Amino acid sequence: MVTLTRLNGKPFMLNALYIEQVESFPDTTITLTNGKKFVVRESTEEVNNLITSYYRKINVLGLQDSVEG
Repeated sequence: MVTLTRLNGKPFMLNALYIEQVESFPDTTITLTNGKKFVVRESTEEVNNLITSYYRKINVLGLQDSVEG
């Protein structure tokens, strides 16, 4: 789960596994696989960093960045 902030300032947690798309319109809009949309204060880059961190935490991405081949 990643913690994000709605435009009204209320924080909420979102399961990053259900995120299909993150866009900037200019507000950051997150579209889930079921079509539901959330508009958040974080930038697309911040959302991407949170998602990547979450994926690493649950070992979806493995150790790709920390192991050099």
